[in-house]
Amino acid sequence: MTVPQLRCTVQPVSSGAPNAELLVLGPSLGTTTSLWQPLLAELSANFRVLRFDLPGHGASPRTREPFTMAELAEGVLALVDAVGGGAFHYAGVSMGGAIGLQLAVDHADRLRSLAVICSGPKIGTADGWDARASQVRASGTASLVASSAERWFAPGSLERSPSFTARALTELLDVDDESYALCCGALALFDVRDRLVGITTPALCIAGAADAVTTPEMLGQLAEAIHAPLVIIDDAGHLPTLERPAVVRTALLGLVEHVRPWLPRGATAAETYDSGMIVRREVLGDAHVDAANAKITPETADFQDFITRYAWGEIWSRPGLDRRTRSFLTLACLATGGHEAELRMHVRAALTNGLSRAEISEALMHTAVYAGVPAANSALAAAREVFAALDEPAGAGG
Repeated sequence: MTVPQLRCTVQPVSSGAPNAELLVLGPSLGTTTSLWQPLLAELSANFRVLRFDLPGHGASPRTREPFTMAELAEGVLALVDAVGGGAFHYAGVSMGGAIGLQLAVDHADRLRSLAVICSGPKIGTADGWDARASQVRASGTASLVASSAERWFAPGSLERSPSFTARALTELLDVDDESYALCCGALALFDVRDRLVGITTPALCIAGAADAVTTPEMLGQLAEAIHAPLVIIDDAGHLPTLERPAVVRTALLGLVEHVRPWLPRGATAAETYDSGMIVRREVLGDAHVDAANAKITPETADFQDFITRYAWGEIWSRPGLDRRTRSFLTLACLATGGHEAELRMHVRAALTNGLSRAEISEALMHTAVYAGVPAANSALAAAREVFAALDEPAGAGG
């Protein structure tokens, strides 16, 4: 096994912003960087965009050595390091999505966000991939065009977007046969189902409603496992970036623009405050923050500035833990300290950050063992009051 050499194209950010974040886009098996062409102009408005080709596809050199998905992920990191390194956003379709999941389990520190499109922690069966590899070795990728057209696209997609869909099928003819077969070998071995629980990267799952390869049900199970929202796109099959690019673009930008850049050391107090206020509003809600700001007095102004910069701008904004995990820790700490008023606020924040009521109760049960039953009992009572208030019909209670 060896790390294959990959080639890429980098689209500079059209705004010219010097600190624009990097967005890496991964292709499906049998496609090239043109898979992402319909979204490129909009995505590059605020991000540097790196698109790469799989071995023997597009600009990437052909290979004759077997490789694993982990080694493909290493190849992607080599490309990122070659254009400046650091953390990056990642989105991938099918095999490209599998590479993204491999990055999430092996190199979580490098990922700012992850969009898994028509993919999964295990795709197909080893026998199925071995059979396809044998077919390509015997008859070439040309033998796959008819089945790929049926597998890739929902009914009507070829007619709706002929320039992009037809181009994808034409480019399949130019893929190196042995490299394609070796990609099949990597997919046959790929299976990270038992490692999904460790993924904490902010994520999004996208499924095509008509996709029979990676079905909406399959993406739904993945979304639940990694605590990610699921978007199901109507009138789309396995390659929604070509079939319904506007829907994919909207969903993807919703993810990457929500993950705010973490300010490095040396950021000014004003920059930290502004970043902290964004995160504070996202977690606590505009109504809560506006109410808190309305109560600021000359005596409390410095404290509010301190909390916004220190708690929200420096701690809650750090990339080392996702917001769900930070909510778990916050609830446990507040329960231990008996800070019930603050705990009520963070019960609401935990719900915003994706915790269920059952998970909140479980966290407080766990706290009882290590911080004491009275503290957890009071915390559960406070959480119960929050749940009851949320369940109260609008306008009730006078």
